[in-house]
Order: sequence, then structure tokens, then C-alpha cells
Amino acid sequence: MEFLEGQTLAQRLAGGALPFDQALQYSIQVADALDKAHRSSIVHRDLKPANVMLTKAGAKLLDFGLAKTTAPVVAASGLSMMPTTPPGVTAQGTILGTFQYMAPEQIEGLEADARTDIFAFGALLFEMLTGKTAFEGKTRARLLGAILKDEPPPVSTLFQRAEGERPRPDIQTMDRIISTCLAKDPDDRWQSARDLLRELKWVASGAASDVTPDAGPAKAGRHVRHARVAWAVASVLGIALVAAAVIAVRHLRETPPRADAIQFTIPAPENSHFGGPPGGGTGTATQLAVSPDGRHIAFVATSQDTFVVWLRSAGMLVARPIPGSEDGSFPFWSPDSRFVAFFARGKLKKVLVTGGPPIVLCDAPAGRGGTWNADNSIVFAPASTGVLQTRVWGRRCADASDHA
Repeated sequence: MEFLEGQTLAQRLAGGALPFDQALQYSIQVADALDKAHRSSIVHRDLKPANVMLTKAGAKLLDFGLAKTTAPVVAASGLSMMPTTPPGVTAQGTILGTFQYMAPEQIEGLEADARTDIFAFGALLFEMLTGKTAFEGKTRARLLGAILKDEPPPVSTLFQRAEGERPRPDIQTMDRIISTCLAKDPDDRWQSARDLLRELKWVASGAASDVTPDAGPAKAGRHVRHARVAWAVASVLGIALVAAAVIAVRHLRETPPRADAIQFTIPAPENSHFGGPPGGGTGTATQLAVSPDGRHIAFVATSQDTFVVWLRSAGMLVARPIPGSEDGSFPFWSPDSRFVAFFARGKLKKVLVTGGPPIVLCDAPAGRGGTWNADNSIVFAPASTGVLQTRVWGRRCADASDHA
């Protein structure tokens, strides 16, 4: 292993918050490290001050012991349920990561991705600027509850300047960066470390500092005159914008909406191919189903001479196989996009998108496709006879005749 001279960020924070410029420099270096890891399909999952080393060359991101690859693998049992417990919270848990820096999806036991690291990065940046943790709680339960429902105060209200440091008007820009990182819903965060890195570099360039401290009465007078001119120009532009908006609304009312087509390609997963097994007869046509919310795609591909149902989420470059979907075919979605249903080995099954073992719904000797309705009834062809039957899923599957 590489020998590094210096101290961890946790040791440095024991002495208080970092100066703004230093915190910004370290955050850029950590974001760059995350970007390189994510581009290599690696999610860190345990980003915290103790895993950042401060050296003469800058900040280095360490300890990928809990990292995982986003490449498709068959889920293993047990390993993903092991926690790391920091000195302040000595309790055994069933979730992965260090409690103060966990994203809500980690606490809920959902799958972690690059946006999970971005949440932890927001907590790290908050602590560098304020010397305080973003979320606090006297017990583990209160701490996890704070992460799930509370919002940390704006950094601008807690930021303390180092002695002799100039005021930083761009600290308010950091408020927006951190609040976006710490969004409860992963879809509301920065979607990649590259976007976050670009934003931090923009702040470092000084572009965010569009307000400077007052330099005296003369400068104040110029500010007043400039403000009056700006208000006059803004008034004229405002009137023009209102007129343009009225015209645009009328045009939209008269013009029917146009749906733009979205095109994309799904390659066959590694060591797999579309179509039937070699020498296995006529095979089957490629089967694909898009979730109602448009965020996931389920499809069938052949792996090791066996049909397997695969799942690919929007924003991810690779698909993952659904464990227990061997010999699966004809996938279709639940109305809320939480479940994928498919036929396999004479059964109709469903499985959560977030993971877990498939659940058998009922017998389907040779299922040939189905549809999942809003009332939780499933209509499907149980065999190749072409006769559709209705089944109600839940604790058991009942024949349609039971509900005549």
C-alpha cells in the first residue's frame, strides 16, 4: 500500500472548521476521486472524514473496503448487511456504511449507486465549512431519523471565517451545492460526480462571487446609480416578457402538443446474447418491457444457455440479472413500477425492482404474456391455448371463476 504522510480529515476537523479556500480545494480533489471511481463502475459507500487523507499533495480518498462495483453480479447474501460503526455510535446494525454519512436509501436498505456517494459528499463538505456534522442525534435511532426527515441549516448561517480572511459572498452558492447533494430523493441530487466537480470548479474560479464588499462612499454611490439603471432596464424587459408570455400561451393553446421520440440502444449484457440458446430449437423473439414511470427496462437475454430476465435502470450503463429468473420470459410491470412480473418454470412470479427473491404468484404452465391492472389483478395467458384468464395476486392466486 502507498505510504502517506499527513493526517486524516477527521483529525483536522477536531480542531474546527477549515478556511473556505482550503475546504473548496479539498472538496474538488475528493469530487475528482469520486468521479474517477464512478467512471470505473465503483461506488465507495463509506465516504467520511476518516477516509480522506490530507497530504502535502492534497486530499486523497482512501478505504474502498466497502466499495462495490455497479457491474451486473448475482447478489450475495449477508455481506451487504454488515455495518461499519463509528466511535460515536457503538451499536450493531443491519445497514451498510457509517451512520452520520448514510444516504436515506442506505438506511432503508435499498441499492446504493453513485448518488449515494454524492449524499455523503454533501455531509462531508458541510462539516468542512462549519466544523459540525450535517445530521445529529443522541441515539442511533434519532440520528437515522434526522437523516430521513430533517434538513441541515444553511452553511451561510454557520460559516465562520478564519482570522484575516476576506468575506466570502460565494458561500451562498455552497448552500445550493450542499442542499442539492443532501436531497432525500436521489433523483433530486447531482446525478454524477462530474457535474458536482464542474460546479465546485466554477465556484473556485470566482464566477460565483458576483458581489464584493463595499469599498467606501464613492463605490456605494456607483452601486446606487447602477441599481437604478438596472431596475429601469428590468422594468422594460419585464413588460416585454409578459407580452411574449401572453403570445406564447395563446400559441400553445392553438397548437397541439408534440411528443418527441427518444431513441436509445440496449446491447446484450456481457457473456450473453439475445435470442434462444444455441441448438435449442426455434428460440424466441427478444422480449422487452419499459416500466410505467419510464425509469426501468426489463428484458430477456440468454446467459450460459439459459434465458434470464435482466433489469436496467435509467442513467445506468449496465444491466443486472434478476436472481431466480432463470428460464424467465415475457416480463411485464406493476402499475406503480415497483415490481416486475415474469414467467419461469411453469410459474408466474414477481420481484421487487430494489432487490430480493422472486415470489411465486400462481401456476402458469406455459405463460405467454400478461398485464398488471391498477386494481392489482393480472390478466395473462397461462398456456399457448390463447385463452386469457384473470388471477388476483396477493397471499394467493384465485381463479377468475371465484370472482364472477
